[in-house]
Amino acid sequence: MTLPVVMLMGPTASGKTDLAMGLFDRLPCELISVDSALIYKGMDIGTAKPSPKELARYPHHLIDILDPAESYSAADFVDDVQPLIDNALATGKLPVLVGGTMLYYKALLEGLSPLPKASPLVRAEIEAEAQALGWQALHQQLQAIDPTAAARIHVNDPQRLSRALEVYRISGQSLTQLQAESGSPFTYPTVQVAIMPADRVLLRERIRLRFKQMMAQGFLDEVKQLHQRQDLHPELPSVRCVGYRQLWAYLDGECSLDEAVEKAIIATGQLAKRQSTWLNGWKWPLLQLETGHKNNLDTLLCELDPS
Repeated sequence: MTLPVVMLMGPTASGKTDLAMGLFDRLPCELISVDSALIYKGMDIGTAKPSPKELARYPHHLIDILDPAESYSAADFVDDVQPLIDNALATGKLPVLVGGTMLYYKALLEGLSPLPKASPLVRAEIEAEAQALGWQALHQQLQAIDPTAAARIHVNDPQRLSRALEVYRISGQSLTQLQAESGSPFTYPTVQVAIMPADRVLLRERIRLRFKQMMAQGFLDEVKQLHQRQDLHPELPSVRCVGYRQLWAYLDGECSLDEAVEKAIIATGQLAKRQSTWLNGWKWPLLQLETGHKNNLDTLLCELDPS
């Protein structure tokens, strides 16, 4: 029997990592992180990275592979994950992709679009416009040139909004046009799993509680260590990660600590909502599991081996 590639997706704080670890205990697996924040070394508490003890017992690929000063793209992820999947299958192990960076899954499943490389000059121009006019005005620009992308990208998602405008200004073609020219799709069989909360209020409470626990574990000290580095700044993808950019703003004197914490909790909730929106519009078949349900592992095992 050909082993499938298992994809454990869901919003932040939904229980993806726990399910992956449970599966690892029951089947020969290779765990592969699909998380654009867990790639960074020294960013442990605020990313809810598995502890060193957990990683020793449940090793994950693509965790702690870059310094926070470096950037990582969906193309980099596809290049890195393909040989990991191939090697797992070649050794009779189940590749288990776990994480909530939906763009990475989409790039893997659909292939990569011929998008232009990032231009620091164009990005700086867009950032300056955002400072002068506000992101709402830039979202209106995107609506005019690429209404499909504008409908998908929220005005409160400046990273993706900036990238969509950058692509158009560099290439003269919209992001939607270029994405229609994707490469070959993923050919392996998959079991795609969406771990979703039945109660959004409960998920918001989980997010709030988890962030409070992060603060108690020393998250602020972690950000202080990064803030002291001369080569890091707020425009880097690592520093823009949810939680980090809010505490960074506090350390820059832009707000109080209480305000930074509340903004971070709200931003984490917005991230969870965007991840849920991705999954609600997902075009591939999904096995739906409920956050925290005690039978999730058994349900997944039955899906993998119906006999």
